Amino acid sequence: MNRFGQRRVPHLTVDESAAWRLLKERMTDMATTPASSTLLDSDLSLEFLRVVEQAAIACAHTMGQGERTLSDHVAVEAMRKEMDTVPIDGTIVIGEGERDEAPMLFIGEKVGLAQRQPEQRFPGVDIAVDPLEGTNLCATGAPNAIAVLAASEHGGLLHAPDLYMEKLVVGPNSRHAVHLDAPVADNLRAIARCLDRTVEDLTVVVLDRPRHEDLIRHIRAAGARIRLIGDGDLSAGIAAAVVGSGVHAVMGTGGAPEGVLTAAAMRCLNGEIFARLVVRTSDDEARCAAMGAVPGRIYTSAELASGQQIIFAATGVTDGTLLKGVRFFGDGVRTHSLVMQTHPHRIRFVDSIQVHSGPDVKIRF
Repeated sequence: MNRFGQRRVPHLTVDESAAWRLLKERMTDMATTPASSTLLDSDLSLEFLRVVEQAAIACAHTMGQGERTLSDHVAVEAMRKEMDTVPIDGTIVIGEGERDEAPMLFIGEKVGLAQRQPEQRFPGVDIAVDPLEGTNLCATGAPNAIAVLAASEHGGLLHAPDLYMEKLVVGPNSRHAVHLDAPVADNLRAIARCLDRTVEDLTVVVLDRPRHEDLIRHIRAAGARIRLIGDGDLSAGIAAAVVGSGVHAVMGTGGAPEGVLTAAAMRCLNGEIFARLVVRTSDDEARCAAMGAVPGRIYTSAELASGQQIIFAATGVTDGTLLKGVRFFGDGVRTHSLVMQTHPHRIRFVDSIQVHSGPDVKIRF
C-alpha cells in the first residue's frame, strides 16, 4: 500500500521486441484497411450530436415567429457549418433537395473534414438530414419539432426520391403481426393482441391531411383513438417504437425522406416501418429509377436503412413526446437529445448545457 492507501500494482516485465512487432502489425493493418470498412469504429455519435444540437439551437431562436422559411434556413446553415467539423468523408444522400434546388445540404453534397483536409483518410459515411423536421411546428411553437440526422457506411441508406410514401410504423411487439396492405381494422386488432389490450385502448397518429379522410374513417370505425398532427410524422414514428409513449402506431402517407430517417430509428429501437413509394407519373418513375428505388415495393427498415452500423441523432427544438425543446437562459443554452446506434447497440438521452464564456457564469439545472 502507498501513503494514500492505494494498493500497489506489481511491475510486469514485457518482451519489448515482441510488443513492438505487435504494434507495427496493428499499424500496418490500420493503414491497409479501406476507410469505408472501418466506419464508426470510433464513436462518431457524439460528433453528430454536436451537429443536431447546433441546428436545433439556431432555429429555436425563431420559434413562434411565424417564419417557417427563416426557421428552416437558419437550421440548414447551422447544420452545414457544424458538419464540416466532423471527422468523416461524408455524402448527403437525403437532404434539402437536388443540387439545383438547395444551396447546401443538397443530395450528393460532400461534407466533413475530408473536404478541408484531403490528404487525411476519413471514414466514408452516407448521411440523411432533416435540419428542421416540422418547420410549421417551430414557426408556430407547436410540439415535436426536432433537428435530426442519420448516418451509415456507404450504401447503408436508401436514396429515396422526394416523393410521398405510404407508411405503417409500429413498435417491437407488433412488427411481425401487421402488413401494409392489410385492412386497417385487421392491423389494429393485431396490434391490440400483441400489446394485450383492446383496440379501443390504442392511439394511432395520423397526419391531418385531406388525403387521409378514408383512413381516419376506418380507424374510427375500428374503435381506436386518433391523434391528428399537423406535421412531424418522424417524431411520431419514434414514439410508436418506445413503450410508454402513448403512441401505438403511425399510419398514412408522408414524405419518403422522413421514411428513411424513421427506418434508421427503427433499426436502433427494434420497431418497424412498412413503406411504399407513391408513384403517380412517368417523371416519378424516372426519379425512382435514377436513385435505385423500386416503385410498388414494400420496404422495411432493414431495406430503407440497410447499413450494418447506423447512427441516429435528434435534438428537440420545441417540447415534444420524447424530447424537451431548447431552453435559453442568461448564461447559456440547454438542449435535450436522443442519440442511438446499432453497433454498439445503445440508446442515450443527452441533456446538455452549453455555457457562455465569462467569469460570473451561473449554471442552472
